[in-house]
Amino acid sequence: MSHILTVINSIILITTCFFFLILGLSSFNEKEYRAAVIAAIFFALNGIFWIFFLSAPDAFQGVNIFIVFILVIFGLASFIQFFPGKTLLRDTLDAEQYDERNNMFARNNIQHHPELMATYYALHPENQSVDRQIHQKPEFGEKEQLYHDTYTAPCYKAAFEYLEKSIPLSADQPAPKKIAIDPLQFCRTITDLSKFYGACDVGFLKLLPHHFYSHKGRHAKGWGDKTDQTHKTAITLVVPMRVEMIKKAPTSCVLQESAQKYVEAAKISNILAGYIRQFGYQARAHNDANYDTLCVPIAVESGLGELGRMGLLMHRVHGPCVRLATVTTNLELPDSCLLKPLYMEEFCKICKKCADNCPSGSITHGKEPLSRNIRHWSIHQEKCFSYWKTIGSDCGLCISVCPYTKPDALIHKFVRFYISRNILNQKIALFMDDLLYGRYKKIVKTNPDKIFKQGQQK
Repeated sequence: MSHILTVINSIILITTCFFFLILGLSSFNEKEYRAAVIAAIFFALNGIFWIFFLSAPDAFQGVNIFIVFILVIFGLASFIQFFPGKTLLRDTLDAEQYDERNNMFARNNIQHHPELMATYYALHPENQSVDRQIHQKPEFGEKEQLYHDTYTAPCYKAAFEYLEKSIPLSADQPAPKKIAIDPLQFCRTITDLSKFYGACDVGFLKLLPHHFYSHKGRHAKGWGDKTDQTHKTAITLVVPMRVEMIKKAPTSCVLQESAQKYVEAAKISNILAGYIRQFGYQARAHNDANYDTLCVPIAVESGLGELGRMGLLMHRVHGPCVRLATVTTNLELPDSCLLKPLYMEEFCKICKKCADNCPSGSITHGKEPLSRNIRHWSIHQEKCFSYWKTIGSDCGLCISVCPYTKPDALIHKFVRFYISRNILNQKIALFMDDLLYGRYKKIVKTNPDKIFKQGQQK
């Protein structure tokens, strides 16, 4: 018995020390030095603990057996998937369409168009007071904003100018002659093409009314027009953001990274829409400031992830650290929403890290609110956008502190799997995330010395 116990102790010692070693090295490589130090301490204490039992006298054998038994039971239980009461699909049957004119970007833009202001506030007088206060704040790129930088601000402004000028590329007439396709092969080619140009994930979904905005509102041209809702299929494109840039939230690094990834998402979606039109089918790209569709619910229902507390897509690999674009087409393609549930929403229910750290108090600590006849996570957009205009960045602090915002390293792959098994695992993972990375993030007062340094590819 003593020999068997020695073998078991040795296996546990090697396995646990290897885990803490990988954790420490990954944390150091990610420049998460607090996590690296704590992992090193765990490595040392764990080694001391199990080496003691390897050399302990027989008097401790009973204690040793009990600890090993508890670890085995606990380890086996951690693989059991158990989420009682989990609803796999959100009920969208009675969901109302969202009017893009109510979006804060649209409401901020109408200050430059008095006739649109008069029309909008006649429809929504309840928004006029808060909007007036937001209109008085400096616009993005103005020097009064906290994270304004004279030399880098023109970069993201140029990026968004490029996006606006690229809008005509999003839609055009299809080739006059339709080419017969095999839907499954076409989906595979679309996926390969999209990833070739920079997407990390692609999803397909049959479009329903709640996936469309009811009316256009982002630009003065076409403001108030009904959206085109004739297309049958949505193709979601996911573009990952660089974690090292987002971790600099809420400084200008986030705005630069966000702008760059919106450019990439627009490029991929415009090319994909053009590709589909080559076969004689209608296709329209929906990218930043140029949407007829709501990207997040489409991405969620396509099986690419789940809806997070912050109202963003929690991608199955990159968490909320992504940007989205959509291509719609009149071509009918098979759905990709048969992926297994990830139970990320269950983690969001207990985590609340984004809500605790949100500097504007825009994220609820409570249950999913009800709006448009559908229960779903959403933020207080007026508070959020007002803070953006104060600091001159799209903040991203909620994305930065999210436990899912980690590089796709081996240790984080394991943790994502671990979290997906049961509620107890999720509580342990949250405790460890708070311990290793901290519960609260300190908001810095200035940009880093080199805003683009964190964005350089290794």
